Amino acid sequence: PALPPAMAAEAGAVPRMEVPAAPALEMVTDAGLGLNTDEPPRTGPVIGIDLGTTNSCAAFVRGAKPGVLPSREGHNTVPSILAFNQRGKLVVGHPAKGQMLTNPRQTVYGAKRLVGRPYASPIVGQIKGRFHYEIAAGQNGEAAVRLGDRIYSLQQISALILREVREVAQNQLGQPISRAVITVPAYYNDNQRHAVREAGKLAGLYVERILNEPTAAALAYGYGKKLNQRVLVYDLGGGTFDASVLELHDTVYEVISTGGDTFLGGIDFDNAIVEYLLEEFQRQTGRAFQGDRVALQRINDAAERAKCALSERSEMRVHVAFITMIDNKPYDLDVTLTRQKLIALTEGLVDRTVQVCDEVLQAKGLKPQDIDEVILVGGQSRFPLVHEKITKFFGRPPSKGVHPDEAVALGAALLAHSLGQLEGVVLIDVLPMAIGVGLPGGRFKPVLERNVSLPAVKSYTLSTHRDDQTELELTVFQGDSERAQDNEYLGTLRLAGLPKKPRGAVQVQVTFEVNNESLLKVTAREGTTGREVVSTFTTRDTPEVVKARLAQQEPAAAAVPAVAAPGNAVPAARNPVAASAPVLAEAPADVAVVSRQKGFMGWLKGLFGRA
Repeated sequence: PALPPAMAAEAGAVPRMEVPAAPALEMVTDAGLGLNTDEPPRTGPVIGIDLGTTNSCAAFVRGAKPGVLPSREGHNTVPSILAFNQRGKLVVGHPAKGQMLTNPRQTVYGAKRLVGRPYASPIVGQIKGRFHYEIAAGQNGEAAVRLGDRIYSLQQISALILREVREVAQNQLGQPISRAVITVPAYYNDNQRHAVREAGKLAGLYVERILNEPTAAALAYGYGKKLNQRVLVYDLGGGTFDASVLELHDTVYEVISTGGDTFLGGIDFDNAIVEYLLEEFQRQTGRAFQGDRVALQRINDAAERAKCALSERSEMRVHVAFITMIDNKPYDLDVTLTRQKLIALTEGLVDRTVQVCDEVLQAKGLKPQDIDEVILVGGQSRFPLVHEKITKFFGRPPSKGVHPDEAVALGAALLAHSLGQLEGVVLIDVLPMAIGVGLPGGRFKPVLERNVSLPAVKSYTLSTHRDDQTELELTVFQGDSERAQDNEYLGTLRLAGLPKKPRGAVQVQVTFEVNNESLLKVTAREGTTGREVVSTFTTRDTPEVVKARLAQQEPAAAAVPAVAAPGNAVPAARNPVAASAPVLAEAPADVAVVSRQKGFMGWLKGLFGRA
């Protein structure tokens, strides 16, 4: 099946992209936006929040029953859109959506796709031209947003949306809200999860838990039903796609496999339609579309309406008046779009989601018939072609047991309600993508594998390569490619203050620990003295610089299969660039704890040794 543009770009060569010099623009402070800068209090009720690409939703449990909290306008969702109106006033939600057609340059949408990503990443480079607002480099090289003469971080943008959702909840419940469970795509990496936590704090929320969206949907589906099923959650939202297989055993929800694409969602379906409409305009007029961003946003809006309408109709006229001038004459866009053409334009996207489902099943040796129920969530999952393809692949129609737009928020609210209860829900999740280190030669060595049960811990031992070496450097990535440059750069771990000794005599045990929210912690211990070595993640170099440096180093520098005993010589790196690269070897089994699981099911697995 055809890949969407972002995926196709990742599959090929990764272009060299440098972070430009910091622009001479003002970086807006958190306090300047009225955001919270202190640690939020951990008091009062806990709400569930689905922070979506196109819409966000809050829910709360009253009398053991979860319910959605309506927005100020009475809608069950709040558009994940922020804007500055013509008077320079900040507006969020429905008021911001209302000005997208007339003020696209000052209207931010789809921030969920960008949060936590480096500006120099190939993915950001591929998609930034699709947004009508300007994506710029933040102070630390992260993707940020330029509005006027100021730069806003994606955490600030997300925080302003979360603050609106929080205020909606406070208005509905009539009391202060400072605690929440916030959902994220299962395929979010460590950087993105940390960014969402930071956004929650800025919004004045103590984030009790970062919860994967498919797990939340499964909670909404199975909570209180005492089910014993294996289900697949198919979550196709506005900007992201996740597929997760879960085993439900009464109050135990265990994820056994997950996969996804953080750049596959309803926006991509809309983009496919827009591209076709512009091609038709050029065919009709003999001229390429040269309209401004306002005209392009009007076409985007028409494409989205046509997509929804063709779920019920066989064809629709897409007419957008006066979109551009050609030879001083105004021209309209006027195209008839049929359902069959829509299917042809988007079938590759739907096929990609089915391919991910197949990969998720194969990762655990499962077949479609091994799934008891398929749960569809996310607004784009309503697309008739999705139902058709899912029914064909699994041999049965999907379940209708949850509301596609509300299930994730309701599941988050149920978990929030369960917190602190003696008979609460037990969640066993998995790591969505491997976490490991970059090796000389540009290779990637996983330390914690994809789909390992969480929480998980694993240790490796590093050895020095030079006499009197006082520093070791380790580059950390997350992803499933064998090449480091194809994975997401998380940071560089620099271990300073090592004792001066002959090469190979100093050994440092580095421990990778991922908690049940898929958040990474790395610690280090120097072996000869037993003291802890200060270890901090830094981003002194851009991801592309780090990847290029690894690619230039010789593979032999890190190919030593075992850790040398203290005092024995370890072959030095022949390439001087690789001189600080450590020897990496797995710690003994009694040191490397592969995974630890909570709850009754985790205890059973430990007792019987089931993988």
